[in-house]
Amino acid sequence: MKLLENKIALITGASRGIGKEIALELAKHGANIAFTDLRLDEQATQTEKEIKALGVNAKFYASDASSYEDSQKLIEQVSADFSRIDILVNNAGITRDTLLLRMSEKDWDSVIAVNLKSVFNLTKAVQPIMLKQREGSIINISSIVGIGGNAGQANYSASKAGIIGFTKSVAKEIGSRGIRCNAVAPGFIVTEMTGVLKEEMKELWLKQIALRRAGTPHDVAQTVLYLASPLSSYITGQVLRCDGGLQM
Repeated sequence: MKLLENKIALITGASRGIGKEIALELAKHGANIAFTDLRLDEQATQTEKEIKALGVNAKFYASDASSYEDSQKLIEQVSADFSRIDILVNNAGITRDTLLLRMSEKDWDSVIAVNLKSVFNLTKAVQPIMLKQREGSIINISSIVGIGGNAGQANYSASKAGIIGFTKSVAKEIGSRGIRCNAVAPGFIVTEMTGVLKEEMKELWLKQIALRRAGTPHDVAQTVLYLASPLSSYITGQVLRCDGGLQM
């Protein structure tokens, strides 16, 4: 059974990593995929080919999610190309980790802009379309550090905590029009970002995880699939932790 047959999903920051896995998972369940990253490169082209190989339509858009103007133009173009937008996954994100004592204003501003302002930009831009449709699912990628914090990630934690508050507020604003808004809070997921961590840090994380393993991008993608699909039709304003029991 394809849960998202003929649905249109827009995913930001999806040329690689978790975003790419989300795009592939939604495509496997019948969704046509619009996805973004900052620029067209070999990875973006390859991702588009892989999605199309699953038998759905796919199109890449070079767009800066932290830019309000870019986001407005993106939604207009995707809507014109696909006629509607059923699912929005706000996945674009960066890290600039360091202790607050050493954190520059640029480190703070860039993380807030890409991780948090982008969610405002895309959600605001897509609202008129979903309101007219009287249905839609918005899924924001937060993090468990947005719930519990983490030393050396004050900027990242603040951005991800902001996403949670934003998600709950938006869910209350547009729920009466049939639009759901939820957040996913991944834990320790094996990606390029976590790949730079020292082994002792990885071991420390693993000891705290109830399932005693790191998560994968596929674990996150399946969580997003659930929130995008009719299986979660009565769920909104929630933060679904995908962390293997790291925080309970």
